[in-house]
Amino acid sequence: MSAEDIIRELVIDVSSSEIYISLLENKNLVELNKDKLNTKFSVGDIYLGRIKKLMPGLNAAFVDIGYEKDAFLHYFDLGPQFQTLNKFIHQALSPKQKFPNISYTKPEEDINKDGKISDVLSVGQYVLVQIAKEPISSKGPRLSAEISIPGRNLVLIPFSDKTSISQKIKTQEEKSRLKNLLNSIVPRGYGIIVRTVAESKKVADLDSELKRLIEAWESSVKKIRGITPPKLILGELNRTSAILRDVLNESFNNIHVNDLGVYNEIVDYIKEIAPAKEKIVKHYTENQPIFEHFGVEKQIKALFGKTVGLKAGAYLIIEHTEALHVVDVNSGNRSKKETDQETNALETNLIAVDEIARQLKLRDMGGIIVIDFIDMQLPENKQRIFDKMRDAMASDRAKHQILPLSKFCLMQITRQRVRPETHISTSESCPTCRGTGEVTPSIVFTDELENALSYTLAKVKDSTVTLKVHPFIKSHLKEGIFNIHLKWMLKYKRRIKIKSISSYNYLEYHFYDSMGEEIFV
Repeated sequence: MSAEDIIRELVIDVSSSEIYISLLENKNLVELNKDKLNTKFSVGDIYLGRIKKLMPGLNAAFVDIGYEKDAFLHYFDLGPQFQTLNKFIHQALSPKQKFPNISYTKPEEDINKDGKISDVLSVGQYVLVQIAKEPISSKGPRLSAEISIPGRNLVLIPFSDKTSISQKIKTQEEKSRLKNLLNSIVPRGYGIIVRTVAESKKVADLDSELKRLIEAWESSVKKIRGITPPKLILGELNRTSAILRDVLNESFNNIHVNDLGVYNEIVDYIKEIAPAKEKIVKHYTENQPIFEHFGVEKQIKALFGKTVGLKAGAYLIIEHTEALHVVDVNSGNRSKKETDQETNALETNLIAVDEIARQLKLRDMGGIIVIDFIDMQLPENKQRIFDKMRDAMASDRAKHQILPLSKFCLMQITRQRVRPETHISTSESCPTCRGTGEVTPSIVFTDELENALSYTLAKVKDSTVTLKVHPFIKSHLKEGIFNIHLKWMLKYKRRIKIKSISSYNYLEYHFYDSMGEEIFV
């Protein structure tokens, strides 16, 4: 299937405390991102921090940026022009000096690649840093002092003089055009990384974005004067806008969102970066939960468990440890097919490759991943698996490295980890005993439901009340001509709607008023 045939959609579910962002390709879930609305620390945020402790043995420093655990800054993450950045910050903090301009700041010599952290940093020193990795497990954030301001087409690098072009832009002619173009408009003191989506872009579009990025940097860095660290200097875009910035392209088809505020934010953002795509944003207003409507809920339940099914009875077992992730490929019922072992193993492994690449993105699995493929003997078959895995992961935005299969058909992958792995529990409490191990007589449930209904109708005066239940319960309530549902409406002289929600537990129910707001009983 060509890239042009893929229908890409974003489905965004907004609740009071978090946002779930799902990316669908031809209705199949390929990415799921969760963003807590009160998240304090995000990758890309820029802070003015204070050196808390030097660790010569690690050639690193711990930096106070306001997190409960000090952030980690390694010598290799200072960047070659750290001394220039340090001089700039010193001048910017001094009230006696005119606020510096990067273009007129004389560059210092690059720091020694084999230097020591104590050569350039001292305890109590103020330093401008950017979060490279969010806090994971018991570790604080990972920092970099090589600041970058990402945009849709360009990434601005203050205190640099290099122009880098994305390796995914294939033609040398286009690379040369972009390099010459950017070199002619980028001010002194700034470097640029040209992203893949900048291919074929007009000079006016790139110049406009470049000016926005420089303005964002200059306006934020001016906040330094007069403040005491730790302090946020420039916040990265919220997760929704950041994902849009990274994934939105000309082949994007629809964005569905169930919150009016977030809908307006996305529309405003798209007006800036791609005005022609404004109409793809749609505000979802149906009563059915948005993830259920677009089939995302069912896919989440099927894809985030320990066992993930494949075609024709094969399946994956996914285990997570502190050090690494392990994926085991199993042939299951396929082993009963009347083919030789080598052919059966190859077919199963090829099927597994696409799902594994999908799972890595879905769960945002990072660090070391070891995949135990079904044993194959022929070198050419092992090479086919390796080649297909590289192709399947070519669209993965996280940096990764794939090693060929070993003698024992083990494949090792390292994948960039910048935030905690997405973990969603797919197990549910027993719908009958509710986790207690004791069963309430099912005949009592209808009475319990009617008691809750009676209390709800007394509590609200709406002419219509909606009861949402599991599909089996709905069928039971509406069974027969003179059914329970009809009896309730005649008894209470109110309109009662019953809707089925397949993601509900068997005995779960909720009441809603005519405005769609839940009535808590």
